[in-house]
Amino acid sequence: MGLVNHKFTLAARPMGLPKRTDWSYTEESVRELAEGELLIKVLLISLDPAMRGWMNESRSYVPPVGIGEVMRALAIGQVVASRNPRFEVNKYVSGTLGVQEYFITDGKALMEVDPRIAPLPVFLSTLGMTGMTAYFGLLDTGRPEPGDTVVVSAAAGAVGAVVGQIAKIKGCRVVGIAGGASKCHYLLADLGFDTAIDYKSEDVTAALRKSCPTGINIYFDNVGGDILEAGLANLARGARIVICGAISQYNNTGPVQGPRNYLSLLVNRATMKGMLVFDYMDRYKDAIREMAGWMAAGKLKSREDIIEGLSSFPDALLQLFKGENFGKLILKVAEH
Repeated sequence: MGLVNHKFTLAARPMGLPKRTDWSYTEESVRELAEGELLIKVLLISLDPAMRGWMNESRSYVPPVGIGEVMRALAIGQVVASRNPRFEVNKYVSGTLGVQEYFITDGKALMEVDPRIAPLPVFLSTLGMTGMTAYFGLLDTGRPEPGDTVVVSAAAGAVGAVVGQIAKIKGCRVVGIAGGASKCHYLLADLGFDTAIDYKSEDVTAALRKSCPTGINIYFDNVGGDILEAGLANLARGARIVICGAISQYNNTGPVQGPRNYLSLLVNRATMKGMLVFDYMDRYKDAIREMAGWMAAGKLKSREDIIEGLSSFPDALLQLFKGENFGKLILKVAEH
């Protein structure tokens, strides 16, 4: 074909925060397609906190990325060559394409995306895995009722921002926890949250007590650690805690910090349940349809933070753990 693929492969298991030398940046010639295969040009790569966990050699919901393997990542690409009748050239698809420029596949586990419905980056954010996580995590695990007080940690992040907006659509009162005045302003002025708590300048436990005088009905946790402790200290009876992520713990070199005051679950007859978006794959299309309708009606906003250049990947990923991004962090590899 004469094409060259540049890619990031895992070179070492990180200790603490990943560094550039934990990956190798290499190139290879793109081979010819076999019957039934297609070649995808990667356009946009999703940068997610879960990628840090995939680098660890430990038991999880998916096998770890192997040393020497292409770094796992969700992405959107365009079919540029095909020997598979199910996929025409020029179609856009999403899937686990990896941190690279080209991907050859038999087409299994790919989903076609339609740029007429929304811009392509939105299919990695609000209409992608990020939005699906928020949708099913809140609605299926959190089970909101009108009038509930919903607290969201990392509320200005990709998942948290969507969770808060869906909670408002469902008639809830929403409190967001975020880092910094600008993020808190974004929650209030742009996304319609009722209250925002700046964990960098406020005592979160005290602020939650003030903001949630009757307690928290749903706590949607993306952070873990001390922020989760603050949530557990302010529960209402029958509260539901949704464990979606724990970004504060992903780069620990010691044991993960678990909740110390878990007896709050007993006292308040509360539940704490983890959720994984992959459990809902058979319902993605219905969720996308409903969320696209909310977007068209102006009820749901999507925000993407896009960084250009495949070679920027290591530094771009670290923005997630430094709290520097607003909304969904995406790496742009090529024009579309």
